[in-house]
Formats: sequence, structure tokens, C-alpha cells
Amino acid sequence: MKTLIKHATVVLPDETLVTNVLLDRGKIATVDAAEHAAADEVVSARGLHLIPGVIDTHVHFREPGLTHKEDLHAGSLACAKGGVTTFLEMPNTKPPTTTVARICEKLDLAARKCVVNYGFYIAATPHNIEELKAAEQTPGIKIFIGSSTGDLLVDDQESLERIFAETTLPICAHCEDETTVRANARRLGGGKTVADHSRIRDEAAAVIATRRAIDLAQRHNHRFHVLHVSTAAELPLIAAAAPLVTAEVCPHHLFFNADDYDRLGTRVQMNPSVKTAADNAALWQGLEDGMLAMVVTDHAPHTVQEKNVNYPTSPSGLPAVENSLALMLNEVSQGRIALQQVIRWMCDGPARVWGIQRKGKILAGFDADVVLVDLNKSERIADNSQVTKCKWSPWQGVTLTGWPVRTWVAGQCVMVNGNLDDRIRGSAASFARAP
Repeated sequence: MKTLIKHATVVLPDETLVTNVLLDRGKIATVDAAEHAAADEVVSARGLHLIPGVIDTHVHFREPGLTHKEDLHAGSLACAKGGVTTFLEMPNTKPPTTTVARICEKLDLAARKCVVNYGFYIAATPHNIEELKAAEQTPGIKIFIGSSTGDLLVDDQESLERIFAETTLPICAHCEDETTVRANARRLGGGKTVADHSRIRDEAAAVIATRRAIDLAQRHNHRFHVLHVSTAAELPLIAAAAPLVTAEVCPHHLFFNADDYDRLGTRVQMNPSVKTAADNAALWQGLEDGMLAMVVTDHAPHTVQEKNVNYPTSPSGLPAVENSLALMLNEVSQGRIALQQVIRWMCDGPARVWGIQRKGKILAGFDADVVLVDLNKSERIADNSQVTKCKWSPWQGVTLTGWPVRTWVAGQCVMVNGNLDDRIRGSAASFARAP
């Protein structure tokens, strides 16, 4: 099928211009199509911006094992609504994705259920080194260096040394020092209110674990990515280890801090925890300065009933994938950042860091994963309109200006003005490996 997108303001890698883009057989055929080029569908996009599809390389879609919170189909629909055309999903499902066979099972599930493109990390354990060495159809290895993730906790130095020394896939890690977290919890009697969460999972817990992981990466010359950076203090460590080490930030660490517990309670309870307003400002600056390569969500939904129990029984995690692009476009509409920066942080950066082929840019020959956005559209986020299976958002009641209005995956239109076509199916992302 050929689609001609006419008169769009197209954000290309080196310039932004009003032009016509032709999508043909799943690819971007040309970015300067003739006004009357033959096409099966013509879309008038005057006054709208065409950008690459967002790539969210950090989501938890809960399948298998926890599908009452989210599943691959609902999660992928939320992606399409939010302008996300490719996701990479974390391995802490039930059972966890710790073997090549389980990666294959997830890929098979996704092929049947997902309306956008997909990929799945493999999880490290202290005992699965041979599986990590054999894995191929995956972006990389996920390590929980300090977490409350049961069997996936890899905290002993010998196991970490082996993983960094003997494997070749890129490694990413949840960096919170378990010893520090447990000591803080004991000191605070386990925590009395949700505000204690940021005292238990404090700056020191993040910095100690991040420093430890970067040391491993440098000594073994192993590509490493720091997940969901939450503190200003981690940024110099990351900058000093570049380009071997890269890092990401999530919307909740950009927009929320410990002052928001009074207003939002456990809705903003996350691991790593939200920190301070000063950390918010430093993380934005880290994006501006290039120390942080991307903005991804760590979309990690729980039901409202689960989140509403008293701390510390309440689980950590929040949904964000269908609102993340709009949150950043709202910053554009407010004049705080440029649209080109959003694309660098949400499209090109994730593709570049994880070697995702033919995605993240609007270029002839690239996959036709593109999104039309209306920078003037204002809309209020409401729990009851969320596509995510958990049906709530920490941004409930917030009005944002700048929204995706049409999403294509491999040239197939999967979303128009919030209306979704769940007959579309995405495909598995492919990953370039460093020589």
C-alpha cells in the first residue's frame, strides 16, 4: 500500500521543511514526493509535523504471569495511541525471561498480539551465563543490581564479574544498592508513609550501584547502559565513562519529585524513587548536555487497587507509554525545549544506543514508522480514557498541548485521532551488533 502524506512539516535529520512523504510497502520511499504522486491513500497534513515513531526501550507489559495489570496487546495499543511505534520489554515477567526459549515464546506471542514493533531483553541471574552467551534475538542483557525482584537480583561480585567478562551483548542495569536500601529500611522501621520511599531508596543507593556497574563495564570494556537515572550525582559518573556507558531518564524523574507524595501518594512510588526538584533540574540539563541519551518510560503498571494499599505494601511502578510523547511535546509548546530535541531523545537516541536498524529517522529506505503530531492540540489526561489495561495515569487531570494524531507502523495506519486499528501487527525489531 502507498500512502502520500502531503504538506507536512517534516523533521528530517538535518533540517525541517514542508514537503510530501511517500510511504510504500512498509518503507519511506521518498521525502520529497511529487504533489500528485500515485498513492492508495492521500493524507493532508498541512499545519502538522511529521516525526519518526517514538522508540520506548524500557517498558514492562507484564505478559506472561501478570496480565491483570497489562498485556502485550493492551500495552501495544497504548503505544500506538501515544505515538510509540517500537518498544523493548523488560524480562521480569512470571516466569522471567531468562532463557533463549522464553525469548522465542515472547516473540511468538508478540507476533500475534502487538500492533507496534517489539523486542525483548533477556534477564541475568547468578546461574544462567550460558543462556546469556547464546541469546541472539534480543537487544541485550538486563541485570537487577539491587532490586526487590526476587530471583533476578544479581548482587554478588563473582556473578557480576562473569556476566561482564564472558558475554558480548550490551548490558543494562537497574542500579540501586541492595545493602544501602536494606539498611535505610531498617533505620526507618520499614517506612511509615510513602514519603519514606525516597529516604529508603535514596541518592546513595543509586550512586553506589551506578558506580559499581560502571567500574565493571570499564574494566571489562563492555557496553553498558544505565537505566532510569534519578539523581544529579550519577551524571558525572556517566559522563566520565562515555561513550562506553550511556544512560536514560524517565518522565517521572523529570516531572515528579518527593514534594509530590502529598498530592499523588503511591501513584508516584517508583524504583528508583523520585528525588528532589534539584535532581529534576539536573536531569533536564543532563539531556541538554548529552549526558543522558534518551527519554523512555519504564512503563510499569499496577491496578488502582494494588496502588491504593498502604505503604510499604504498595507496589512501585506507574504507566506512562501513551502520554510520554505528549508530555514532551507540551514542553515544546511551552518553549522550554525544541521538537528536534524530542526526536533526538525519543527516536534517534534509542535506535542508536540499542542498534535498532532502519528506525528513529525520517529517511528514504527507513521503516515507515512515522507519527503526525499537532503542536496546537490541547487535551486533558483522564484515567477513564487510558488505553493501558490498568486504566489510570499519574498525570490524571493535567492538560497538555501537543499530541500525536496519527501513527503509522510499517506504513500501516494504526491510530487516527485516538481511534485504534487493532488488526495491524508489528514485527520484531532487528539489532545491529558492534564488531
